[in-house]
Amino acid sequence: MTPAVPTELLADRLRRAGEVAAQQGVDLLLITPGTDLRYLLGAGGESHERLTCLVVPAAGHLAPPAIVVPKLEAPGYAGVPLEELGVDVVTWTDGEDPYLLVSDLAGGPRRVAVVDTMPAVHVFGVRDALPDVDQKLAGPVIRELRMRKDAAEVAQLRDAGAAIDRVHARMGEFLKPGRTEAAIGADIAAAIVEEGHSSAAFVIVGSGPNGASPHHDVSDRVVERGDVVVIDIGGPLPGGYYSDSTRTYAVGAGPAADVAETYAVLQDAQERSVAAVKPGVTAEQVDAAAREPIAAAGFGDKFVHRTGHGIGLDVHEDPYIVGGNAIALEPGMAFSVEPGIYLEGAWGARIEDIVVVTETGCERLNSRPRDLVVLD
Repeated sequence: MTPAVPTELLADRLRRAGEVAAQQGVDLLLITPGTDLRYLLGAGGESHERLTCLVVPAAGHLAPPAIVVPKLEAPGYAGVPLEELGVDVVTWTDGEDPYLLVSDLAGGPRRVAVVDTMPAVHVFGVRDALPDVDQKLAGPVIRELRMRKDAAEVAQLRDAGAAIDRVHARMGEFLKPGRTEAAIGADIAAAIVEEGHSSAAFVIVGSGPNGASPHHDVSDRVVERGDVVVIDIGGPLPGGYYSDSTRTYAVGAGPAADVAETYAVLQDAQERSVAAVKPGVTAEQVDAAAREPIAAAGFGDKFVHRTGHGIGLDVHEDPYIVGGNAIALEPGMAFSVEPGIYLEGAWGARIEDIVVVTETGCERLNSRPRDLVVLD
């Protein structure tokens, strides 16, 4: 189990997690298996009924970080540089109470933050072991770290973007009249793995009227000549970082004039939104940059979702590019820009790129054409 990032970067993440916890008045972070654990240790593990939990004291506490892990699962962490990271290992066997081990390591905290995805059985176990301690979610602490990608993470996201671009470049192999969405989707899923992903996390093939449903998935509908088809695809690379890219295609024939005109509105909106991305601009301003031209063209009520979502070890994470989110963008933030127009019962379209905020603007991680590509 080799960490996706160098040990020194993992050590820095653990250190900063303790510092942010202290800043937010949290004495102890409790992190069970999942992407937050993978971010901090380079290994996510799996959450079972047996407790595995990384215990991270806030900065200023004398106790070192520790991982409480069932003895039978400890070999799964053999490749993690725990000693180099200064993380103690505390094992337990069936019949022991692991929550009391966490309590022993806690050192009298007043406020404990549990990772957002901790299973309820473990949340209640921690509560019973620390009955007088205030519990809150660790999300506000961890997102302060994960929202700002370091150079190693950006490199992985860049690789993910290139990998999913290679799949879109092959769309002419799969997307043909007379084939069902399900058959097309199966071929795309195989190509996602062939082009370097560890799995296909999602494949949306929304043809004709199905394209007006943003999260359609696939169906037995047969793609017809002249259909407009939304293809939204992505998945994780072996290092855990996700791709996510949407393109819209016309199959077998060029689009009708009204379709081309509407799509031009969408393409302009996506360009305006990407152009708005730079440090200091708020997430809601990027959302507005996409929404305003679509509304001005009379399709405001046909854009039914946020403009984007953060991406990294999770396909959806902070920051969210949506009205009401006043967070100011900073270098290293990575997210999608994906406005859409959906005409119920007729067709839909979406254009999605992943961008990373730079010192002066942003870097697009997807480079496939954003035009309404016609596939013969």
